[in-house]
Parts: sequence; C-alpha cells; structure tokens
Amino acid sequence: MARICETGMIFVPSKGGVSHAPDEWTDPTDLALGANVLLETLLELDRT
Repeated sequence: MARICETGMIFVPSKGGVSHAPDEWTDPTDLALGANVLLETLLELDRT
C-alpha cells in the first residue's frame, strides 16, 4: 500500500503490553476507541 498511498497505524493498548501473541488481550472499550479513531480519520479524508 505504501507504494500507492500514504499509510499509518492506529495502536490500542494491550494488557501487559503483550502484542502478536496468544495472550494478547485488549479491553473492548479501547478497541472501540481505536475504531472511532479510524472512523473519524475516514470521515475527515472524505471531507477533503
């Protein structure tokens, strides 16, 4: 994707900082906040 458009990542906290592992767990509230960041970003891009 980076070859055809700008890219970015949205990070949400995981319990104990564990990432990319079977023990990874993120609170649903944090997942919703991360999803809202993505939504607001898409809406802003659509306005421009």
